[in-house]
Amino acid sequence: MHTVAVLAMDNVLPFDLTTPVDLFRRIRLADGQPAYDVRVCGEATVKTESFVIQPPFGLDALADADTIVLPGCADPLVPVPPEILDTLRDAAARGTRIVTICVGAFVLAATGLLDGMRATTHWLAAADLAARYPEIDVDPDVLYVDNGQFLTSAGATAGIDLCLHLVRRDHGSAVAAHAARVCVMPLEREGGQAQYIAHNVPPTPQGTTLEPLLLWLDSNTAKNLTLEDMAAYAGMSTRTLNRRFREQTGTTPLQWLHRTRIRQAQHLLEATVDAVDHIAGQVGFGSPTAFRERFKRVVGTSPRAYRLAFQGA
Repeated sequence: MHTVAVLAMDNVLPFDLTTPVDLFRRIRLADGQPAYDVRVCGEATVKTESFVIQPPFGLDALADADTIVLPGCADPLVPVPPEILDTLRDAAARGTRIVTICVGAFVLAATGLLDGMRATTHWLAAADLAARYPEIDVDPDVLYVDNGQFLTSAGATAGIDLCLHLVRRDHGSAVAAHAARVCVMPLEREGGQAQYIAHNVPPTPQGTTLEPLLLWLDSNTAKNLTLEDMAAYAGMSTRTLNRRFREQTGTTPLQWLHRTRIRQAQHLLEATVDAVDHIAGQVGFGSPTAFRERFKRVVGTSPRAYRLAFQGA
């Protein structure tokens, strides 16, 4: 039987801890036998923000696991105890599969095992992970990343997506599909974490030469604006405008405009019942097809699927 060890550390996030425990314990094979032996491992006493637990298995049980799951902790920037880092490195050397839930990616990142690899975490913590561990290619848009031996998942319920992915890897689609039905969720969700990222308009760089232009763009997205139009309004050449944009926003004028249009479209999809094609025109896309393609590229899902997920009653 496949042994899954879930590591509980002080200030572990309860949802991250219980998600893999509950899901893997529910999995049954065709003959009705359990597919996984699930063990919660940790120090004698583990304190969380809500309660205190006594894991039934110590850290030594990680040595016998086929898969180790690392849940996130309330403060992912707190240093990981050296003995845990050494234990994880030893497990990796033996070929143990190591999986992270949400900001548990910070624990695995601290071992150095993710260096040179692609990984994800909760979108709110992605910038911190990338800054703290620049050797890791942090992708904040996806629900999970499978590197074979090392797998990372995004925020909160994305841990369920990753666990179901592991079940399918281990026991096939039929067992995984049954597990998904038990969890009352699809085996594969459309889109990635990008659709959940807050889409507030980025702060306008106040006091810079671009401030008037950016405020003007935000109010004129419905117009068919070109780079030349923007440069003319700003009173500079297109070359100078591109350079100033790179310096002050980190992107190009047209990319800024497209992102602003998509954010406005997200708001309209959430707050109105306007047709998708009508919204495309409202935010400045001349072609509904171009709008759908750009929306999916930025948000990770279609406008219709986004509306179904986020439109208010």
